[in-house]
Amino acid sequence: MPEHLYRYFKRDISWLSFNYRVLLEAEDDSLPAYERIRFLAIYAANLEEFYEIRVAEHRGVILKKKFTDDTYDEAEEALAEITREVNRQQREFYRIFSEKIQPELRRQHIFLYTDSVPEMFHRDFVRDYFNEEVFPFLSPVMIQAGDIRTFIRDRRLYLIVRMVKKNPPAEAADAPSAYHYALIKIPFAKTPRFVELPAHRDEHYIMFIDDIIRANLPSVFPGYRIEGCYSIKISRDADIFIENEKSDNLVETIRQKVKNRKIGDLSRFMYDRDMPADFLAFVCLAFGIRDEDLVVGGRYLNLQDLDRLPNPRGRALERSALPPMRIPWVDRMGSVFRAIGRKDILLHFPYHSFDYLIRFLTEAASDPEVEEIKITQYRVAENSAIINALISAAKNGKKVTVFVELKARFDEEHNLRTAEYMKDAGIRIIYSIPGLKVHAKIAVIRRRGKEGFPGDGGFAYLSTGNFNEKTATMYSDMALLTAHGGLIEDIHRVFLLLEGMLPAPEFSFLLVAHFNMVPALKRMIQREAAHAKEGRRGKIILKMNGLHDRDMIDELYRASQAGVETELIVRGICCLAPGQPYSRNIRITRLVDMYLEHARIWYFYNDGEEEVFLTSADGMRRNLSRRIETASPVFDPDIKREIIRVLEIQLQDNTKACFIDENLNNNFKPAIHSPKVRAQAVLYDYWKQRGEDVS
Repeated sequence: MPEHLYRYFKRDISWLSFNYRVLLEAEDDSLPAYERIRFLAIYAANLEEFYEIRVAEHRGVILKKKFTDDTYDEAEEALAEITREVNRQQREFYRIFSEKIQPELRRQHIFLYTDSVPEMFHRDFVRDYFNEEVFPFLSPVMIQAGDIRTFIRDRRLYLIVRMVKKNPPAEAADAPSAYHYALIKIPFAKTPRFVELPAHRDEHYIMFIDDIIRANLPSVFPGYRIEGCYSIKISRDADIFIENEKSDNLVETIRQKVKNRKIGDLSRFMYDRDMPADFLAFVCLAFGIRDEDLVVGGRYLNLQDLDRLPNPRGRALERSALPPMRIPWVDRMGSVFRAIGRKDILLHFPYHSFDYLIRFLTEAASDPEVEEIKITQYRVAENSAIINALISAAKNGKKVTVFVELKARFDEEHNLRTAEYMKDAGIRIIYSIPGLKVHAKIAVIRRRGKEGFPGDGGFAYLSTGNFNEKTATMYSDMALLTAHGGLIEDIHRVFLLLEGMLPAPEFSFLLVAHFNMVPALKRMIQREAAHAKEGRRGKIILKMNGLHDRDMIDELYRASQAGVETELIVRGICCLAPGQPYSRNIRITRLVDMYLEHARIWYFYNDGEEEVFLTSADGMRRNLSRRIETASPVFDPDIKREIIRVLEIQLQDNTKACFIDENLNNNFKPAIHSPKVRAQAVLYDYWKQRGEDVS
């Protein structure tokens, strides 16, 4: 088929398909109740960020009113399609919440009030709690259309109240203008979203703070009769775009833009679907809300807060986290350095303990032979043991350099604070590169040679995920610890590039985006196609978080047409359309389970000489053209076989994995004629067995 007729899924609709798959986990009654609730919260949080970034970008195009530009029509069409799909998903969200989650909680003797009328045995408690813990922090604002508009903060929940005076003047009693309106910001900084009420007859009760306020509105507005009260919230443009920034003023630029994020343009106005039409019309008039800004919600908004829902029953209703495993042969070595000198080490988080990375850096901090440590930082945990190890190294006289990416979305402020903290401790800090994000997750240690000690010259760490202890317990990532001299040298060249000392580096083994990564990736795909055309086997497995780059998709389409078997394991956005004549040999698997599948892995059959790469890069245009990413070949044959086995297990999953079809549907894999396979559970057992075998 001619390439100009290739079909591609729309990026945003594909992402919404992924988020809908997250929502489906909340409907899985085989999961503990609070695990299902966690997925509701994840879905809501994901959607919040989607509106702050992607929808805000479309709104920005429309606001510029470039009528001669095709992008204007595209943005309007995209927003209309997004709104239709989100409204559909919102109906599903509230159906699952009301028809699945709440009945399950009741079966567990947990009652979540869903109105503002508590039982008689709770009314005194609700009144007293409101008066003592809530009322002092309320600041209701009376609003009228045409008045100066009250600013509505993003990511905040508000109640808007309609009321009438109890004793109005006779001539105004029946007039529409007799309505009075007030806006109340729920004071989450002072009160929790959910309040546990006293247990009654061994039953547990929880109430939304929204409903505690609703139940006490007459005491807030004593001269009025309450006619209605509904939740509203907005999302604002939260993206930070920095064009032609210079390193000397980058920090201040970031600070100012983060501050301005709080007053960004509106991207979503969400409201309770039960709000009467005339009430909604007044709200839109009073706050300048356009029809295209409206997104229908339910009685309760900001439901990402569900991850803080109290659990009176404890662990029985939660997912049991499996303890991270040790690697016996590494522990017996008594030194991570000695173990890496013996052979490369593969870490698969969260199955393996993150402690090995911390020990790696701690050992570097105290080893007298270590001269220098260099590391990238994209997202780092609060109170990070990684940062503490680097500070210890600096205090011990090591030369420590940290590249800090200030443009890591929503982590800008935290990265700034962390960078300043490290700088004060004597660590050399390098900030962002103009025009590029540095997304590579790499570290290198320079070490003087010591006779009889393996690993002379240094060690390297390459990962698919961040140097972050917290996410390492929730994200599934892979990391390689190696003493391979060629990889160490290549990583040094990456850091020289980041330091501005090597503008056009060449790499012997490492693939680096913006330099040799894309040409090499295309060559490997084309090589598989050439083998298939010659009657030999061509096979590709690509595991990633997103696939959007059309050049890369076209390469995969052409390889499919040549007969290459292609397995894509894509968690999020995937713009490649399966089920087409030119994609008949491509299958797309989406895997959503208790851990976020975050690892990026490339596999090429290569006529039997299999090649495997661990990479920080997704198949997004931004990763391949506007970021510094790395992909490392795996040389150790045992580790290569282990990674291939991981991919095979994930492709066998028929419990949590879906096939993506030509209509972007999430079709669960059938397990009719084969045993049920849940990849993440199987992988835990696999790594446990591997540890016993190798020990």
